[in-house]
Amino acid sequence: MTRYPRDMTGYGASPPKANWPGGAKIAVQIVLNYEEGGENCILHGDPASEAFLSEVTGAQPWPGQRHWNMESIYEYGARAGFWRVHGILKDVPVTVYGVATALARAPEQVAVMKAAGWEIASHGLKWIEHKDMPIEEERAQIREAIRLHAEVTGDAPRGWYTGRCSMNTVELAAAEGEFAYIADSYADDLPYWIRAGGKDQLIVPYTLDCNDMRFAIQAGFATGNDFEAMVTDAFDVLYEEGRAGVPKMLSIGLHCRLIGRPSRAGALRRVLEHIRSHDGVWFATRLQIAEHWAAEHPPAHKARPSEMDRETFVTEFGGAFEHSPWIAGDAHALELGPTHDSAIGVHAALVRVFRAAPRERRLDVLAAHPDLAGKLAQARRLTDESAAEQASAGLDALTDRERAAFTELNDAYTSKFGFPFIIAVRDNTKASIMEAFRRRIDNDRDAEFAEACRQVERIAELRLQEKLGA
Repeated sequence: MTRYPRDMTGYGASPPKANWPGGAKIAVQIVLNYEEGGENCILHGDPASEAFLSEVTGAQPWPGQRHWNMESIYEYGARAGFWRVHGILKDVPVTVYGVATALARAPEQVAVMKAAGWEIASHGLKWIEHKDMPIEEERAQIREAIRLHAEVTGDAPRGWYTGRCSMNTVELAAAEGEFAYIADSYADDLPYWIRAGGKDQLIVPYTLDCNDMRFAIQAGFATGNDFEAMVTDAFDVLYEEGRAGVPKMLSIGLHCRLIGRPSRAGALRRVLEHIRSHDGVWFATRLQIAEHWAAEHPPAHKARPSEMDRETFVTEFGGAFEHSPWIAGDAHALELGPTHDSAIGVHAALVRVFRAAPRERRLDVLAAHPDLAGKLAQARRLTDESAAEQASAGLDALTDRERAAFTELNDAYTSKFGFPFIIAVRDNTKASIMEAFRRRIDNDRDAEFAEACRQVERIAELRLQEKLGA
C-alpha cells in the first residue's frame, strides 16, 4: 500500500470563514526574528562561522575560525537594528521568534519585548541548520530550547518555529512542547490542523516572500521599495479577498540586522502606514491567531479514506461503481494521501482504475447497471443506490404509457449496444432522461460506449458526494 503524506489540496476552493475579531477583513501578523547571538560561531561551540542571511556576498562557513565581519553584522542587529525596529513597532502586536541562546544574551531586549506586550515564541535553541541532525539530538535541542526559553523569559513558549528545520522538526516539536501552534510551514494563508506528535497540532503558516530575508539572498530585494511593493501588494490582494467575504492572514517576516538598517527601515514605516490607512485590519500576535482559530475551527475528526485498510475502503466505496467492488479494491493500492480524503479525491482514484481497465472489463461494469424503470425496478431488486437515484427522477412512479415507452427504448438500446442505457439520473428529470434516451440510441457503438462510461463515472461521483459531502 503506497501512501503519499503531503496534502496537496488543503482548503481548496472553499476555505473556512476566519471570523476574525470585529469582522476584520484581514489579520496582519508581524514576526521579528531575534537570532543575533544564536548564530553559528565557534564561541558558541559550533564548528564554523555563520554564512546565512547577512550582508556578506557569497559568504561561506569558516571552519574552526571566527568571522569578524559576519559577527559584527549580527551584532548590529542586536545593538542598533532591534532598537530601531522596536521604535517603529512598539505599539503593534508582534511575535518574536526568539532563538533561546540569543535571548539569553539579550536581557535588555527581552525586557522591552515583554514591556511592549510582544509574544515571544521559540525559534529553537540555536540559529543553525537541522537537516542532517540526528533525530535524538534534535529532540534534545528542542527540550533544551523550551527549558532555556522559560528560564530567560519567565514563561514556556506557546509557539514554535525552527526555520532551518529537518523533516523531523514538526513531529518532534509537537511531541515535546505544549505549543498552541507551530509555524514551520509556508503552505497556506490560513491556519490548519495536522496530526503530529500523537495529537492534533495547529499550524500557523509563515512566509518567505513578504520577508526581509530577501535583502540577503541573490534573487531578492535590492532596495526598501522592493520590500514595500511586495508587502503592500500582498496586503492589497488579501484585503480585497477579505472584503469579498474570505478573510485571510498576512505574515510579514523581519530580522533585526536586515530591516533594522536605516536604508530599509523607512520601507517598514511606509508599509505600516499603508496598512493602517485601511479599516477592518486586525493586528495580532501568532498566539492570538492560534487561540482564535482553535476556538472558531477546532480540529474535525473524520474518517480518512487514505488511512483505511483495504477491507474498510472496499466496504465504504465498493458500491460507487454498480456491482464492481474490484474498482475500489484496486484503487486502494494506488498512491493515496490526504488529498484523496474527499469525494473528489476518492472519485479520482476510482476512475483511474476504471479508465485503465480493459474494454471488456469496463463493458462488464456497464452491463452491471439495471435498466431504467425496468424489470429489476418493478421487482424491487435494485441496489439501494440505484433505487434512490431512480426514485429521485420519478422513475419509480411511471404511468403505464411511460413504462411502456421506457421498456421499448430499453429493449432497442440493449439490443443495439449490448449494455443497458446509463445516465446520471440525479442530474436529470424524467423528461430530459427520455430525450437523452431517444437521442443517444442513434449513436454508433464506440461513441455510446464512451458516453456510457462518462455517465458511470458521473454516477459514482454523485454517490461519493452524497456519502462524503461535496
